[in-house]
Amino acid sequence: MLNAFEPLFAVAKSNPEIAAAAVFALAFGESLAFMSLIFPATVALVGFGALIGAGKLPFWPIWLFAFIGAALGDWLSFWLGRRFREAIWRLWPLSRHPDLRERSAAFIARWGALGVFASKFWGPLRACVPLAAGLGNVPTVAFQIANWASAAAWAFLLLAPGAFGLEVLG
Repeated sequence: MLNAFEPLFAVAKSNPEIAAAAVFALAFGESLAFMSLIFPATVALVGFGALIGAGKLPFWPIWLFAFIGAALGDWLSFWLGRRFREAIWRLWPLSRHPDLRERSAAFIARWGALGVFASKFWGPLRACVPLAAGLGNVPTVAFQIANWASAAAWAFLLLAPGAFGLEVLG
């Protein structure tokens, strides 16, 4: 799957501005309820970490764009849950994954804002828990604290292996 992103990596190697914009868009999409179910971008973000490790990109600016993109994607998902309530689950692609609705709602009911933090590191729940948090009336301040903290850690954990030593790209 990493090979699918080779054209993007090739452009990013010589254009840090494009790399930053791409990382922002990938992290935002990966964190947004609708997009992450269609286009999982985690692999590409790990690949950007490898570009950092190869000396092609700077770590902190790329991390910052991944962090902000991830936090804003979750924030938008939370807002969509608050704004559109149950109707949101009838939209594609969420309507094709009814199991995520129940799992996300149960997760939020049990863990609240702590669940928002933990879900950032847990595959398909990453896409739906912020949405369920909006539906489940998790307090906005508690959601945002968990959201921004988890986005910072998530961005670091995706980029760090490649940036600090794991060879992913040749």
